[in-house]
Amino acid sequence: MSDIIKDKEDPTEEYLLQDNKKTRFGATFIIITLVILIIAVAATYFVLGF
Repeated sequence: MSDIIKDKEDPTEEYLLQDNKKTRFGATFIIITLVILIIAVAATYFVLGF
């Protein structure tokens, strides 16, 4: 079974996430997008008064 995050010194490719710029950017982008969506849902809830 593969591990979750690969260290830079480990030569194997059997990891779900690589420790590089592309992975960090993707994870950051997804987290920011989720936060924005949560804020939008909360704002809609308060504006519409459900």
